[in-house]
Amino acid sequence: MERITILEGKIGQIIEYINRLTNENEKLRQQVKELKANLKDYDEQAKKLARLQEEMEKYRGEREMLKEKVEALINQIDKLGL
Repeated sequence: MERITILEGKIGQIIEYINRLTNENEKLRQQVKELKANLKDYDEQAKKLARLQEEMEKYRGEREMLKEKVEALINQIDKLGL
């Protein structure tokens, strides 16, 4: 009878351990899910940043071109003596 009581105690401990592992596993699964969502957001933000950097370079080039045209116009006006 004493052995059965000891076995019952050990089985109870094993069940508690399995329950703790199951709970921890579920928490870890949730963390993985959140990390994947964060990674997806990060990737989207990185792509957006790359697009914005490309646009910025394009606008810098356009600005430089306009600056040169305005300077050329100013030089022509100066030559006319206006």
